[in-house]
Amino acid sequence: MTLFPGGDSLNIAHGIGEFATAQPHTTAIIDGDRTWTYEQLDARTNQVAHLIASIGLPAKAPVAILLGNRGEYMELAAGLARAGHPFVPLNPRMSASEVDYIMNHSSAQALFLDDALSNVAEGCVAPLKAVYSIDGTTLGQDFEAALAAQSTQHPRILVSENDPFCIAYTSGTTGKPKGVLISHRSRTLQFYTSSIEWGLGTGRRSIAVAPMYHGAGFLFGYTPVAMGGTVSMLRRWDPAELLEMVQRDKAQSIFLVPTHASMIKALGPEKLAEYDLSSLDTIYFNAAALPVALKEWVMEFFAGVDIHELYGSTEGGIVSNLRPKDAARKAGSVGHPWYMTEVRVVDDEGNLVPPGTPGELFSRSPFLMNGYLNDEEATAACTTDDGFLTCGDIVIVDDEGFISIVDRKKDMIISGGVNVYPRDVEEQIVVLDSVIEAAVIGAPDETWGEKVVAYAVLKPGQSLSMEELDAHLRQSLAGYKIPRELYILETLPRNASGKVVKTDLRELYASK
Repeated sequence: MTLFPGGDSLNIAHGIGEFATAQPHTTAIIDGDRTWTYEQLDARTNQVAHLIASIGLPAKAPVAILLGNRGEYMELAAGLARAGHPFVPLNPRMSASEVDYIMNHSSAQALFLDDALSNVAEGCVAPLKAVYSIDGTTLGQDFEAALAAQSTQHPRILVSENDPFCIAYTSGTTGKPKGVLISHRSRTLQFYTSSIEWGLGTGRRSIAVAPMYHGAGFLFGYTPVAMGGTVSMLRRWDPAELLEMVQRDKAQSIFLVPTHASMIKALGPEKLAEYDLSSLDTIYFNAAALPVALKEWVMEFFAGVDIHELYGSTEGGIVSNLRPKDAARKAGSVGHPWYMTEVRVVDDEGNLVPPGTPGELFSRSPFLMNGYLNDEEATAACTTDDGFLTCGDIVIVDDEGFISIVDRKKDMIISGGVNVYPRDVEEQIVVLDSVIEAAVIGAPDETWGEKVVAYAVLKPGQSLSMEELDAHLRQSLAGYKIPRELYILETLPRNASGKVVKTDLRELYASK
């Protein structure tokens, strides 16, 4: 269907309009006791677009969204896309100063927020053109009242497929977060390829598990709606609530990060036996490395479910995928390159490395970012003249072309002139029955330059001494990889995507 000359076929909102015509009464979104059909979602998407147009913002001015997982997130993202304004996703768990930084850096001109989060946004609303509040009016205007006054017809605003639909701020594991400019074309093609790979489309039922403000959370939450399926919104992370939702809504596919799987496992066999998960046929993992021992449990507990392990980034989209047929024999790998994706692995001088040799991964695909907002230097530092991008990850590619993540280049430890990859050590620590999770960092050492330091989170009632850890690790690791110090924490510091923030651990170590 051509909506108008130069229509929006590679606009992220296009699929909603298509399915509003093809299957208007099919449920698109389930949010508790509320549902949206495709006809309703399309109409409200149009109303959001008209509402934004009525404010009189400059063309392409960013608009921020401060919401948890709820149905309104879909209509806001789609409505802003139709109006030609990129949205800036804000993490509801941010402090007021963190929200203020992103609002200022992105030059956001308007804000949609959950009224319950007004306290973290009140300091940044004064210069905004408009503020709309959901479930209350502590700040700004009532969203539903403002929406009701708008037309439900398509706004017919020309939006280039190369324009950003989103300015997604990185997790900030290595410094201040940077604004990643992601185009309509990039993400729409990601929707299409995800649909091809996992059958996400008409008749498929999924759950938005990860936060929608996070890149992978948005991709796997929004793709089912963009492709004609049904998505249930998990408002807050709770492993039991997720399993109840799978049972109630007969969900077929879910996206998880390894931390989610660990918390599901922690429910214990007796509790897990209460749920009927027979509808589930696909789980895709991303955002952080899935430890081999945890993956083995996942494959055992979710027997018969296709397990995919992905590698990607906000900047580069999906880069690779390990398919179910290879999940067991290639445990520890993140698979082959994704659709339309080229990869190359190079040494510090930029030379290609042979199979089996660690090197920095670069990828080139239609899914790459446009660049970092107002930061040409950072953009240039991670891209090449021929269109490849790196996020600084060290990988090994084997003789069959399977990619395995060794570690982040910035996290690599050099002890006595020898490279130590933290993930190698972490994988062996979590084998211990007493350990839930572990993280390894490098710390200054007068003799060796850097020494290995381990942090661990233990199961309730368990203990672990440095001597016990040393004895265990010497069975599988070279002596130079053995941690010289061990610290026990209640939790590891993590960002919105579930990745351990090792800069926080380094600061914690430096402060002791």
